[in-house]
Amino acid sequence: MSSLWSLRWLWVYLLIGQFAISNVRTAWPTSDSTNIQLLGIFGNGLNMNDSTPGTLWSRAMFNAAMLLSQQYNITIDGQFIGSQLVASGGITMNALSSSCLLISTSNIVGIVGPTFSRETQVIAPFAAQLSIPVVSYSATDPGLSDRGAYPTFYRTVPSDTTAALTIAQLFMKFNWTSSIIIYQNDAYGSDGAKVITDAFNNNNLTITQMIMFDIVTRTIRGDLKSLLLSSSIRNVILWAETDYASLILQEAIDCDVLGPQFIWILSSTVQLNSFSQEDNAKLIGILTIEPVVASAVNEPTNTTLLNAAYDIWQQYEPETFPGTENVNAYALFTFDATWLLIRSLEQLCSITNNLSSPCLSIVNDSFCFNRRLLDSSSLFDIINNNTFLGVSGLVQFTTSSADRVSGIYYIVKNIQSLSNELNYVPVLVWSSSDAWTPHSQQNTIIWPGQSLVVPTGYATIAGVILRIAVIEAPPFTMTQQVADANGIITTKLIGYIPDLLAILQTNMGFIPNITFLPANQSYDGLIDDVANNVYDIVAGDVTIIAARREKVSFTDSIYDNSLRIIVRNTASASPNFWFYLRPFSMGVRLCILGSIILSALLMYLFERKANETLRHRSIISGIVMSTWYPLGTIMGFGVDYTVRTGAGRFLTFSVFFLSLVLIATYQATLTSSLTLKQTQNIISGIDDIKNGKIPYGRIGILTNSSIEAYYLQEISNGIRNYYPLRTEGAIFTSLLSKVIDAAIMDEGVLEYETNSIYCNLTLVGTGFDPSAFGIVFQKNWVYEQVLDVNILTLRESGTFNDLKSKWFQANTCSQSSDTSTSSSIEVMTGLFVTFAVMCGLSLIFFIWLKLLPIRRRLLQTVLNLHYRVCPSARAPPDSPLDVQNPFDIRDI
Repeated sequence: MSSLWSLRWLWVYLLIGQFAISNVRTAWPTSDSTNIQLLGIFGNGLNMNDSTPGTLWSRAMFNAAMLLSQQYNITIDGQFIGSQLVASGGITMNALSSSCLLISTSNIVGIVGPTFSRETQVIAPFAAQLSIPVVSYSATDPGLSDRGAYPTFYRTVPSDTTAALTIAQLFMKFNWTSSIIIYQNDAYGSDGAKVITDAFNNNNLTITQMIMFDIVTRTIRGDLKSLLLSSSIRNVILWAETDYASLILQEAIDCDVLGPQFIWILSSTVQLNSFSQEDNAKLIGILTIEPVVASAVNEPTNTTLLNAAYDIWQQYEPETFPGTENVNAYALFTFDATWLLIRSLEQLCSITNNLSSPCLSIVNDSFCFNRRLLDSSSLFDIINNNTFLGVSGLVQFTTSSADRVSGIYYIVKNIQSLSNELNYVPVLVWSSSDAWTPHSQQNTIIWPGQSLVVPTGYATIAGVILRIAVIEAPPFTMTQQVADANGIITTKLIGYIPDLLAILQTNMGFIPNITFLPANQSYDGLIDDVANNVYDIVAGDVTIIAARREKVSFTDSIYDNSLRIIVRNTASASPNFWFYLRPFSMGVRLCILGSIILSALLMYLFERKANETLRHRSIISGIVMSTWYPLGTIMGFGVDYTVRTGAGRFLTFSVFFLSLVLIATYQATLTSSLTLKQTQNIISGIDDIKNGKIPYGRIGILTNSSIEAYYLQEISNGIRNYYPLRTEGAIFTSLLSKVIDAAIMDEGVLEYETNSIYCNLTLVGTGFDPSAFGIVFQKNWVYEQVLDVNILTLRESGTFNDLKSKWFQANTCSQSSDTSTSSSIEVMTGLFVTFAVMCGLSLIFFIWLKLLPIRRRLLQTVLNLHYRVCPSARAPPDSPLDVQNPFDIRDI
């Protein structure tokens, strides 16, 4: 019963096929009277009134090839090769039924077509059943390349596998990384989308979304506008036939998802005059990728055949001839497909020519599936080894694939406005040897929005108002009071994050609406605010952790972080062999040395004649001996000679005074240093905290932070036994007030605070638990990709290093972790000035004594003059003037 129903349905389709054939009306001469015929299958009607230009041109070149074979006197068994035409309307069963009907009544030895891949998937196995070749001019489905599944199928148009490769290389040329695909739900669309995805994966590119167009309902499955706008990707590959592509583009126009927001790349050209002129601006910038013939890339073609075909076309159907420059590639692929069969049949008959029997033998049967072309293997061998220069380029096949192995080229056309009309302008050409290169005549691409700048392929953020939350956390985000020219004081945000946002704003063009949050704001609360669309992004010292990624997304790292431990500052416990010298600074030590040398020189000057110990020594020996005196006095162990002069005694007093103060200072300072030496940092790193060297209740942890999560997981096994802190500032105040003994915090914050503000706090141990800070935004945020690209660009350019140097490497505190107890030169200045004054007085006293003989002689001279003038003034003999006493001035 089922077989009976199958025969009935087949009969119905045969009637439909008869109707399709009977509606063929052409101006071309008929050639169906010969016994050897080729069948041409075309997608649309064969009349000019119900056919698209592409169909008309392909049919015209098929007919031209058939008539040209007659002009060249190519015959099979003495007869010209005839032709039959079928209009399938793109319906697979129409193509099958019409073909079956004609094959049942005619000697069809080859098929040119079909137009569509979905038809070819049925016609090719059908032809294989009959052992006749099928050569398609436009069926590009990659699955048709399988020689095992389609043993008699060939095509002159390149496979979609090659088209997918060209698209991937186009994306790499413009540094695009991702795309959306809109495809029609048939063999052409589904398989094309698959090979594009494979090509993208092989080249580290990504297909982020696939949108289906239903060719039955002729609608997009889903809301096109929401599907596109919800994605951050702005590249759209439209993989659909011309008619469907026009419908999809019209819907995109209505939804306002063409230019300038999106870059559309079409696999077929559409008729631009089918759209309203008001929408022209939205269509500008669209790209199309289509296969072309060799002449488009300045490769050789058979111009003799081409000109002859054009002459025949213009002779029989001049009204459809668009001009030699406007005939599309598919029409030329049709000619070469037809010519391939004609040449192969001619060569077959020239080899097997035997007057006693025909070169082609067909098993006749009224049922098309039972007909056979006998000895067809010879014909396929000729096709597989047949190489000729066709009108589309070099045509060549192999036994392993249905695809031509040479003469494969593609072109990118750009929709531009020329003289207020839209036109397709060729801008790039592709060949297997050169990939994409500029077109020889025109290579300027007008992008959507009539821009000359290559789009990024991501949602543009320029002009978009972003709600940005920042949290107070020096030096990441701080405030500063500034006054303008009028003296008005305003609050300005400064720090690592404000500088970063300013750079991003310059590069990306968004409009920031910044909310400054206090330091007591919970970080986990900020994550929830972003997830609930309170803010678009949060920028700050927000650590990227898995629990937060479940709610929101993060950019790549804007700051590489780790945790550190902060404690109160104590003296260093490192060994120091010169520790005993530390009570005096270097300046004080030099002053002591200078004082000893000065004292030695003065002592030698004062005592060298009056002191027996120094009188008979050489100058060098005397100076050395004089050095011994102040050195012994300062050290307190005495010397082995006694000073004889008054100046020497005064100098001795000065040295003794200096010694008294120095020894007292040295003893006090050394004692203090030794006391501090006994005090060590109570911990040396995170392991000491884990081992309980500090009571857990004395460890400060910032609540609702990633640090709290680390503490609970790595230290306390989930027990909240720490000292809770609400703000970062509470860490430092709690340490200084001795509420806690240690705290764990982000390294960057601690380095800044201990280097610039809290100089009496210090970091211990090395960094641990490395992490990263990132900018927070919602999952599937449309501007995610463009923000990530800019963050990566800043990292590669070294901008983050510059910001880190600016805000984290400033140091106003001492680099040493020790508490200095040495006496500085400033403190000891008074002592050494006093000593210098006393040395000066002793020197003056010495000089005064050295002037005594001179004073005596001067006084004697004055007295003699006086006695000569006044003899009566001479003293009596019993009261002589003691001239040895300079202070005896009785006579004066």
